[in-house]
Amino acid sequence: MTALSGLESLKDVISRHGLDARKALGQHFLLDPDITNRIAALAGSLDGRHVVEVGPGPGGLTRALLGTKAASVTAVEVDPRAAEIIRELIAFYPDRLKLVEADALKQDLTTLCPAPRHIVANLPYNVATPLLVGWLRQGNAWERLTLMFQLEVVERICAQPGSSHYGRLGVLAQWCAQCAIVMKLPPGAFSPPPAVWSAVVSITPHAQQPEPALFKAMERVTAAAFGQRRKMLRGSLKGLHGERLLAETGIDGTRRAETLTIAEFDSLARTHLALSAKG
Repeated sequence: MTALSGLESLKDVISRHGLDARKALGQHFLLDPDITNRIAALAGSLDGRHVVEVGPGPGGLTRALLGTKAASVTAVEVDPRAAEIIRELIAFYPDRLKLVEADALKQDLTTLCPAPRHIVANLPYNVATPLLVGWLRQGNAWERLTLMFQLEVVERICAQPGSSHYGRLGVLAQWCAQCAIVMKLPPGAFSPPPAVWSAVVSITPHAQQPEPALFKAMERVTAAAFGQRRKMLRGSLKGLHGERLLAETGIDGTRRAETLTIAEFDSLARTHLALSAKG
């Protein structure tokens, strides 16, 4: 399904609406259709899928997603200026494009469309990480997430134990999903150019997802373990009855958080949950 004729170029749309990218909203627009089409393709087959896009801005990626065989595209936009542009685009795709004017941090995206659901988005940089953690909590609801972040954030999401980027975000993401860097973009690909490189990460949730109580336990364990990276686990986990926790899991308390595997963090989270239930 290709775009209908009569659409203005993105540059003309931006000029007509006076849509300047605002730092407070973390906006950096992608205008090159070759790039947006590549991102849409990286999401895999969208045939019959319902796609949610957060922060569509002037609609470059939105157009690319509508050019696929996705059953529907729901654009979530907090900026009323950009929302007006998406509203104009709906006139060309009245049956497949929907606009939700809301703050994605305060919106349960799973309520916006039926399954099977994908998220494909060039995320506003200032809210990207909390958005991802919220979506990981809902892993069962999403078939795949194809997301653009600052390169450093993507490296953290995909980092391996022992690396400098390995931390809480990577543990949570890889515990819940298969994560892979699928594209890197230089600052010049955006308008205006950000100060750093960006990257697209593909996140495919595992078939089995942790229950909400276990997810909360993992959040507590990773927050404590990585809260003071230089501390040994027996010190960083002290507030979570660390000695008992480490004894139960058989993990050496002199180790530091960045040396633990995802499986070892899983063991800590499950044990912490069990110990908490006993009181």
